[in-house]
Amino acid sequence: MIVVGLMTGTSADALDVAVVDLTLDGAPQGAAAPDGAGELAVRLLDHREVAFADELAGDLLRLLEPRDVPLALVSGVDARLGRFCADAVERVLADTGVAADLVVSHGQTVRHDVADGRVTGTLQIGQPAWIAERTGVPVLSDVRSRDVAAGGQGAPLAGILDHLLLAGAEVPTAALNLGGIANITVVAPGRDTVAFDTGPANALVDLMARRITGDARGYDRDGALAARGHVLPALLDDLLAEPYYALPAPKSTGKELFHAAYLDRHLARYADQHGAPDDLDVIATLTALTARTVADQCRAHGVGAVVASGGGTRNPTLMRALEAELGHPVDTTDRLGLPEGAKEATLMALVGWLTWHGLPATLPSVTGAARGTVAGRLTPGAGPLRLAAPLDTLPARLRVVG
Repeated sequence: MIVVGLMTGTSADALDVAVVDLTLDGAPQGAAAPDGAGELAVRLLDHREVAFADELAGDLLRLLEPRDVPLALVSGVDARLGRFCADAVERVLADTGVAADLVVSHGQTVRHDVADGRVTGTLQIGQPAWIAERTGVPVLSDVRSRDVAAGGQGAPLAGILDHLLLAGAEVPTAALNLGGIANITVVAPGRDTVAFDTGPANALVDLMARRITGDARGYDRDGALAARGHVLPALLDDLLAEPYYALPAPKSTGKELFHAAYLDRHLARYADQHGAPDDLDVIATLTALTARTVADQCRAHGVGAVVASGGGTRNPTLMRALEAELGHPVDTTDRLGLPEGAKEATLMALVGWLTWHGLPATLPSVTGAARGTVAGRLTPGAGPLRLAAPLDTLPARLRVVG
């Protein structure tokens, strides 16, 4: 089954696209496979990052700030992002010359509401009808809401891919994603898989990078800005006192918490006691915050190895800080055959395959839901929907093939 996965994250800088061929136990495409068969083979046919135009990126970032916005902005971005995704899918299918069976569009999360540790609602926009109409391919979207309705966090969705990809790990291993928000999945022998958001990865670092550079879409390229600064211990301690870090898993967070006003409150408190901090020292401290909070959670779960993905892996200053905190090297998913930049779009393709076969895309031990749920809602393509015969059990593992 060929699935196109689309993912936009909390950095809101680009659309990740992956064209993935998924085959259960080597069965020919379209053939039935036995329930509960061992391996799901995943072949990455294409992956790319399609940058957003400045206007769309700016509007997405406006929606990510926890402030009131016009409903017209939400509606407009919903349609514009849907058309952008349709363009990207049309282009990648033309370039690869393959016929997709399904597109899975995560959309842009603009709200993820948490009250007393419980997710009360989650909203992703990017109208899937534009993709279905343009390409004639059915589209799966809104992949978090069913888990939330079942009492789960709706995040991190990566838990299902990590659970299958790291199956058979001999030591407790964390799959770490460093996007706008950092999350880990811990797969350990004899234990249920757990996954949760550890806190900010690039979200606060990006804010400071934009202030330093004056670039509304700027980021700390190669960690160069943080490398020029020094960690401010008092500011780091104040940031580490955030109550979210002490909450037990399952838990999830986003820019509803880690946003510009949040950072400014901490900076104002520091300035009152120590004087205005240097901007380069602030970005160095925020980079250290990401490394410390990830490492703290890895230690709390007895993690002996870390496999990372996401844009943060391209920041050598962050990676050095993380390795120093952990006391051992950090690999990327490239070692497992899955390019780190393609992981989240490949995750969407996996979610689509699972839904197509009637299988849950979440694990109760990961999200805290009462049960695993089949994810998303389907928008038909050019013809009627004809789903595969449902399977009874998840594959035992996932294997990336060349």
